[in-house]
Amino acid sequence: MVTVLLALAAGPGFPEGNPEHRYEISLVLDPGGRPDTAAWLADPVPWRARRVTPGAAPVEGDVQFDPDHGWSIRFFGAAAEGPDAPETQFDCGTEPVRPGEYVTVTEPSGAMFSYRVVAVT
Repeated sequence: MVTVLLALAAGPGFPEGNPEHRYEISLVLDPGGRPDTAAWLADPVPWRARRVTPGAAPVEGDVQFDPDHGWSIRFFGAAAEGPDAPETQFDCGTEPVRPGEYVTVTEPSGAMFSYRVVAVT
């Protein structure tokens, strides 16, 4: 398991990006450096994720995979949301997840943001 750190590269309201807007995502990567679907399906322990934004407490969530929609993060804002919490989609593209590559993050509202991978530890 690795932790992937993403920093906002660009998106609505942030044409120049903002490194203080981050995601920290725990993933298992396959030999090609991509999120490993088989490992996620086999792991009974949720893979953790966190969204960090300036002036707000970090928001905790977990990584989800759906064969029809791909990878997402389910953040728990209110206890009532539970398993039906809105999901934030993320797409790593075709390249391995490594520093310098980009990940597209789509918020539940449909707003799309580009995040740069700044670390894989």
